[in-house]
Amino acid sequence: MNNDTFNLDKNQLIQRAFDQMEKSVQGTDYTLRQKLALTCRILFDNGHDSGLAGQITARTEQPGTFLTQRLGLGFDEISVGNLLLVDENLQVLEGEGMANPANRFHAWVYRARPEVHCIIHTHAVHTAALSMLEVPLEISHMDNCVLYDDVAFLSRWPGVPVGNEEGELIAAALGSKRTLLLAHHGLLVACSSIEEACLLALAFERAARMHLLAASAGKIQPIEPELGREAHDWILRAQRSAAAFAYYARRSLKQQHNADCLLE
Repeated sequence: MNNDTFNLDKNQLIQRAFDQMEKSVQGTDYTLRQKLALTCRILFDNGHDSGLAGQITARTEQPGTFLTQRLGLGFDEISVGNLLLVDENLQVLEGEGMANPANRFHAWVYRARPEVHCIIHTHAVHTAALSMLEVPLEISHMDNCVLYDDVAFLSRWPGVPVGNEEGELIAAALGSKRTLLLAHHGLLVACSSIEEACLLALAFERAARMHLLAASAGKIQPIEPELGREAHDWILRAQRSAAAFAYYARRSLKQQHNADCLLE
């Protein structure tokens, strides 16, 4: 690799950085269950707590099944040992207790999007507050561009999402995007990996908070679409997601209340 970079244009420098990430940036070797449990704790520690509301699921290798948390436990109580394996009908195949009935719409999203392997739905407070305004989330800052042109908006609240009608509506509203703002409700993230889903859920709530802060001071100014898409693709790389997830996992595991997270 040429070490003289001062004559390279921006596209060449971006590709050079991507090549270096492939070789140098490391992720984690956590199991699927460990990643899911860690994500619950990370979300709790970063403002996504809403009692027993919200769900996280991850596909398993067995077709038509996914892991999720047990109804009755908060995100801060989820560990490897109390996760449930359920089928599309939310019948428990492994574990004790029951899944949240609202997981039904997850099955609809999985059916519509074969490439999706993890779904997160929370009522994080700034996202929930923004959802009450019935306006789309505005992405107008570099840090939030991981979501640029990747946020759908469902302007109609269908009520408690435990029916098949709600599942069809939510899956259709999400379309091909990774995230969705549900009016009078919360956020939905659907990604190809747990790491990516965790990071986009964190980014979504931060973006919602910034939206509310900026809108309270004046009119939010848009960024140039080309630059927004460039930043989106720059941030949304598997290596960056893996490294960032590893960071949040380390930070979470330093907290005493998360010491039981990885217990079987």
